[in-house]
Amino acid sequence: MIRKTLGRTGLEVTQLGYGSMGLRGPRTWGVRVVSDAAADEFLNLVLDSGINFIDTSPDYGISEQRIGQYIGARRSEYILATKCGCSYTQHEQHLEIDHIWEADVVRRNLETSLRRLQTDYLDILQFHGGDAETLQRAGLIDLLLDFRAQGMIQFLGVSSSLPHLSGMIDLGVFDTFQIPYSCLAPQHEALINQAAKTGAGIIIRGGIAQGGPEAEIQRPALNDVWNKANLDELLPAGMRRAELILRYTLSHPHCHTTIVGTCNPEHLAENLAAAQKGSLPQELRFQIDERIAAIEG
Repeated sequence: MIRKTLGRTGLEVTQLGYGSMGLRGPRTWGVRVVSDAAADEFLNLVLDSGINFIDTSPDYGISEQRIGQYIGARRSEYILATKCGCSYTQHEQHLEIDHIWEADVVRRNLETSLRRLQTDYLDILQFHGGDAETLQRAGLIDLLLDFRAQGMIQFLGVSSSLPHLSGMIDLGVFDTFQIPYSCLAPQHEALINQAAKTGAGIIIRGGIAQGGPEAEIQRPALNDVWNKANLDELLPAGMRRAELILRYTLSHPHCHTTIVGTCNPEHLAENLAAAQKGSLPQELRFQIDERIAAIEG
């Protein structure tokens, strides 16, 4: 498994990480529901496969609880990142989610996450969105710095995107940035480079673009990009679309880890095999860039 240094954190992370949203459980949203037994088996498979970076959130249903219950005893084997600013209400058949930038919410998120995850510290606590002005005005950055001083967290992060990402970078306080990016959605590439120049670690989400046109759950807008760019013409013999997309993301020099979410052991094996092959050939990446740029005008 290829490992990278997560910026100035010094943490050595596997370039293929695991995004745990799929472990959210029933009565949340979406069509995939994973049983407790399957979640237990899969989380241990993730670690047994060599992945050492796990991303979760208190508003991912019972994801945190399952991580703590099923691999909490293996805490020394993985780097753990969760989020804050999350307000959620469990209704009978769905989970209602909001993000509220108040100290009580952030403090409650941390306390709940530590209990659910069965750990006494988090490697990374990330704001789940927000904007620089609001976080500063509410004193939340100082609050996370206080958490760090108490040893409850090691590093400060943020999961962000346009239009707020640039302002977050300018604050100069975050050790990691979680940013969406793939060959089908390259809009944040310049900001990834800008964030990396600060010395921060870069966590890519959406790095496999939900699997592209062959995905279990379809994303029509991403499929349109693939089809308009006619990327099937560039697909090497024997390479799946998802492999091309994932290896393109891994080719980015500032992709320290990309969190790919799946609860399917076959898909995990395919992702691991693709990641172990490393970056795409440079010429193929250039050809993909040219086609994507052409359709963006």
